[in-house]
Amino acid sequence: MPKQVWLLIIGMLVNVTGNSFLWPLTTIYMHDHLGKSLSLAGLVLMANAGAAVIGNLLGGMLFDRIGGYKSIMGGIIVTIFALTGLTVWHDFVPFVAFYTIIGFSGGIVFPSMYAMVGTVWPEGGRKAFNAIYLAQNVGVAVGPAMAGVLAALSFDYIFMANLGMYIVFFFIALFGFKSMSISAASHTSVFNEGKRIRNRAPFYALLIVSAGYLLCWVGYVQWQSTISAYTQEIGITLPQYSFLWTLNGALIVLGQPLIRPIIKRIEDNIKQQLLIGIVIMMVSYLVVAFAEEFSMFVIAMAILTIGEMFVWPAVPALANQLAPKGREGFYQGIVNSVATGGRMIGPLMGGVMVDLYGMSALFILVTILLVAAIGTSLVYDLPLKKKQTAMEQEKAIV
Repeated sequence: MPKQVWLLIIGMLVNVTGNSFLWPLTTIYMHDHLGKSLSLAGLVLMANAGAAVIGNLLGGMLFDRIGGYKSIMGGIIVTIFALTGLTVWHDFVPFVAFYTIIGFSGGIVFPSMYAMVGTVWPEGGRKAFNAIYLAQNVGVAVGPAMAGVLAALSFDYIFMANLGMYIVFFFIALFGFKSMSISAASHTSVFNEGKRIRNRAPFYALLIVSAGYLLCWVGYVQWQSTISAYTQEIGITLPQYSFLWTLNGALIVLGQPLIRPIIKRIEDNIKQQLLIGIVIMMVSYLVVAFAEEFSMFVIAMAILTIGEMFVWPAVPALANQLAPKGREGFYQGIVNSVATGGRMIGPLMGGVMVDLYGMSALFILVTILLVAAIGTSLVYDLPLKKKQTAMEQEKAIV
């Protein structure tokens, strides 16, 4: 693995660890320390996610126009500004404003990181994006664990630690990512020349697979919202529920050798990776639908994790394959915004379904969504095949 990829991995680890200090405890902070309702806290989380969607799209376009180094540094600087504000001002209105800004600026960083790893290591294929995916999950595992210790002392330490991690990320990007701007400069030349891309088939293929990706995320985020509340209702303790996410992070890292033989066989067939992963995820929801004991939830989470290990790295890898020269960042921006959009609308959709019809109806809905995602995975390449057939016919006529 190239040195530049290792720098991106370290940068993503620090970035996500810093983010993970704050997001697991945001609702608790607003409810217990600021005295706000859970509904209002949910709206603030939605504002953060909505801003992140905009940031994802902008970050992808900035990568294509000015390169990954400048776009990442811009996102980091804005985030440091917002985190400084959170560290100083703790009232509700400043919190909402700065937390929304963090969603936006953090959203700028992620697609640029994914696009940059695909640019500096194009021959890495899925391996490059899987490495970034692993770094994210290590950060998600480490951040909340450290945040829980700090929050027990004072919530002020959460904001300070988050700010400190971003300052570290700033220096990693400043000295480590600058050398990658050379390749990014040549990468963006096509976009800056303003040449019109005539072949839109890859873009249509991306939209189709992104629709399925959105449906997968709507289902996945139920584990963080409706299913988490459901576990409390049936007597699963909060430490036990927290252990499920510890298991998720540990399996993603430690389970790589288990799925590597399968991935190696289908490494060049992303459609198969998507289909296998979505089917496995579907099985996890069938298990949790009948779960009444903690052990069944452990099994369901383990199955879900194996499924996401196939799907989550495959989609950005596919986006990188589909992207025309000079549009890698834009395509990664779409993928990241779709994932964020799923995290934004999933809890609301799931909550409404449970309130009106109960948990059984939710599991049926999620199963239907995943079946639809299988459908998009099966047909996403139809525009590519249609374009290829048209080109072959044109050559035959000539």
